[in-house]
Amino acid sequence: MKSERLRALSVPRSSELTLRGSTRLDHWAVGRIQQAVAPAPLRFVLWDGYAIGTGEAPIATITVKNRTALYKWLWHPELNFGDGYMSGAVDVHGDLVEMLEAVYRAMGDSAPRPWWLPEPANTPNASRENVHHHYDIGNEFYRLWLDERMLYTCAYFPTPDAPLEAAQIAKMDLVCRKLRLQPGERVVEAGCGWGSLALFMARHYGVTVRAFNVSAEQIAYARRKASEQGLADRVDFVEDDYRQVRGTYDAFVSVGMLEHVGAPDYPTLGGVIDRALTDSGRGLLHFIGRNQSAPLNAWIRKRIFPGAYAPTLREVFEHVLEPHDLSVLDVENLRLHYAKTLVHWRSRFKDASREVAAMFDTTFVRAWDLYLAGSEVAFTTGSMQLFQVVFARGGSNGVPWTRVSG
Repeated sequence: MKSERLRALSVPRSSELTLRGSTRLDHWAVGRIQQAVAPAPLRFVLWDGYAIGTGEAPIATITVKNRTALYKWLWHPELNFGDGYMSGAVDVHGDLVEMLEAVYRAMGDSAPRPWWLPEPANTPNASRENVHHHYDIGNEFYRLWLDERMLYTCAYFPTPDAPLEAAQIAKMDLVCRKLRLQPGERVVEAGCGWGSLALFMARHYGVTVRAFNVSAEQIAYARRKASEQGLADRVDFVEDDYRQVRGTYDAFVSVGMLEHVGAPDYPTLGGVIDRALTDSGRGLLHFIGRNQSAPLNAWIRKRIFPGAYAPTLREVFEHVLEPHDLSVLDVENLRLHYAKTLVHWRSRFKDASREVAAMFDTTFVRAWDLYLAGSEVAFTTGSMQLFQVVFARGGSNGVPWTRVSG
């Protein structure tokens, strides 16, 4: 597993053994990069000490250590800044989050997806490979920096200073209350992670749960926890794709899976929900989204989350819910809660960086630190949103009179 993960994150190294001094062309190239992120107060330094930057005090200095990294960055900034950073060919002196936030705000919204570049479909095999790439890299790795229940989705902070463990419990309870779960009801969960929500629903709300996931490591962990907690007769963890959901249920829930479905398969997901819900059924989708349709960051898609796509509300409404007359009852945006969650995760990750480097290598550590820092900034700047959408059958009157409060 370790060698497989390192191959996935491998970046070709520069063949330059001895760097000559920078040229006018190099100065032009770094100037173009600097102009692209103006007015971010950053200083850029090349391998021979040549520097360019803002007239005011910079919040960070970015050092480009070789010519190959410079021109790769210029050619494809979204992909090759990340590759340069993770390999050590590009370094940041200063606070990484502050630097990234300045760049995000300077560059504005992401460019929309071109009409001629469709979002690729995630077939069952592709979905399994994508999940394997990110989630099956070792439970011990995730245990180093997630909360004790291994929840890898946005937490809900009743107060900004709530600890992560309490905020993750509050998130699970909020989901259950929004679904108005009642003892004896049947729930299906699509994309159950390490199983904590399914176990929480069964233990605290008296429901039975069938939970689907294509990650072999996560399912094995979840089944073990269900047995340890005496809930194996009430929670059935199924190692299979969401498209294989069968039977009817009172509630459908998906927390953090929609991002991995892919826009071309939204009608398929809608069909699964439609056939799974009873006439009075309801559901909740919790997912990372955007205000405007755009592809996910190229580096994130290549190195961290292959096949991922963060949709707009319109895309979800139009292609998942509307074709089946599913009524939207409530929408809540927890964007800042996800930024706070990421602050906790990155702090814990940095504390465990030596253990992570021993599991993998320093390139892996730098890649994941950049991923966590960039994700935090995506939420603080509004580039990404975190939506919770509650829905029900269009003709059902078994809907709440009032909105669930935090």
